Amino acid sequence: MVDTMNDKWIHACSVQDVPENGGVCVKVADLQIALFHFKRRGEWYATQNECPHRHQMALSRGMIGSQGDEPKVACPFHKKTFSLKTGECLSGDECAIKTYQVRVDDDQVFLSITDDEL
Repeated sequence: MVDTMNDKWIHACSVQDVPENGGVCVKVADLQIALFHFKRRGEWYATQNECPHRHQMALSRGMIGSQGDEPKVACPFHKKTFSLKTGECLSGDECAIKTYQVRVDDDQVFLSITDDEL
């Protein structure tokens, strides 16, 4: 994904604030963003924290894993799974979640957020 002029890199937290192979919720303005450190894959992901199934702020507490080569998160309440790369629902439903770019510099984690979301 390429940065646009409307994207801003926002400091989210320190690397140490996110459990390895787990997630945390980060609040940026009025947004709740689920931030995941998928250490087994050496990757970082960020999605909306709200599960679209019942509109609960819970994805940051979900289990992460892989479906084939696709990294995923499962809602802790409903077990619906979503791609951490694209946000597509992998459980066969038509709902999807928003994903965000993540950058790590000097043990600090940054999220790419568009101006209209702030």
